[in-house]
Amino acid sequence: MTDSTVQEGKQQARRTSLIHSQPVRRFMANRTAVIGGVLMLLLIAASLLSPWLARFEPQAVDVVSRLKPPSVKHWFGTDNLGRDVFSRTLNGTKISIQVGLTVALVSSAAGLVIGLYSAYYRRLDQVLMRIMDGIFAFPAVLLAMAMMAALGPNVSNLMICLSIVFTPAVARIVRSSALVVKEQTYIEAMRALGASRTRILWLHIMPGTLSPLIVQGSFVFAESIIVEAALSFLGAGIPAPMPSLGNLLSEGKQFIYNSWWMTLYPGFALILSVLAMNWFGDGLRDMLDPHARTKRKRSRKGSMNKNTSDNNNEKVSSATQASS
Repeated sequence: MTDSTVQEGKQQARRTSLIHSQPVRRFMANRTAVIGGVLMLLLIAASLLSPWLARFEPQAVDVVSRLKPPSVKHWFGTDNLGRDVFSRTLNGTKISIQVGLTVALVSSAAGLVIGLYSAYYRRLDQVLMRIMDGIFAFPAVLLAMAMMAALGPNVSNLMICLSIVFTPAVARIVRSSALVVKEQTYIEAMRALGASRTRILWLHIMPGTLSPLIVQGSFVFAESIIVEAALSFLGAGIPAPMPSLGNLLSEGKQFIYNSWWMTLYPGFALILSVLAMNWFGDGLRDMLDPHARTKRKRSRKGSMNKNTSDNNNEKVSSATQASS
């Protein structure tokens, strides 16, 4: 092996590493995405370490210490039954993250299967996508509330209902991506070589749909946390006295004027969780699909140019009127 061959091999490896590091660089260049990822890691770590971080049991009742403001003993104060709000907020965040993660995984898996088979088999497409369109036509909160009324308030039932609610959105995105990949030349070559449909579908079409699937799964994570909190707030989600961010907000609304800490800290945890996941999802979209970021920059630049031209036209018209 000559020195030139070794140099060519090193240059090729360097180019390959550069190509693979570009998505990571795009993600790290997005400060909002990095902040969202760090916040999400902190929330997940806090929820996992809640048995050790919480100083009191979430269900422990202390009537003597009811409605106490934040102090050294109770960092987030106490509720109307004397329960520690900090401990209940940690456990509520843990439950919300568990629900969001489970719903994101289940709906992504179901949407992947439905979207792939709908894109590849036309007869199945007419059946499966019409069912998905029917589910997608209902608002998420109302449909989940109706199914929870039929199944009963339970954590597992809530996960099942939310997974059914968010599966159509994932299936539609996977189907649209699979239809594009299906028409590529290498798919036609695989058919000509006699590859089976299952091999083509899962080994050649499915990898092309993973990028939009991962991005949509991150947004489903955030949306499921919001819907779970809304259902728990309305009494149709996780049943009390189990701590959930929606339950904590529902309990605190009665004392919001005198005991503001009962709603402030759970609400802040809910907002922080959703914002962190949305920021992280935006970063994933920019990392996995750089064309979407380019389109957003072009649209933003076009809107700025339009505003500038409108302002110039207004100045010209006002100067004309003044001279006349």
